[in-house]
Amino acid sequence: MSARGAITPEIIDKAKELLGVGLTVRQLRLLPYIAYCLQNDRKIDRRRINEEERGFINDWHKRGWLKGGASADSLRASKKFWDAMSEILWLGFVNYDDSAV
Repeated sequence: MSARGAITPEIIDKAKELLGVGLTVRQLRLLPYIAYCLQNDRKIDRRRINEEERGFINDWHKRGWLKGGASADSLRASKKFWDAMSEILWLGFVNYDDSAV
């Protein structure tokens, strides 16, 4: 059993399987904010993210997983990224303690 929001070998393996790359704990902890933005106002508030997180988001843009978000463009995600993010959030923030029903 691990702590909520902790990176585990299972999360790293799942990210590699679904996205082709592993995740760091900082990337993992950015995902809930990205999911929130996608589901609500579709904007990334640059005041709420730091320089390192901006770098992650820029990388995800370059990989084609995200588009828009900080400017006038609405934030959008590829289906592949959304599905991977949902699975990873499930592992890291919902079922982190193996308590799923």
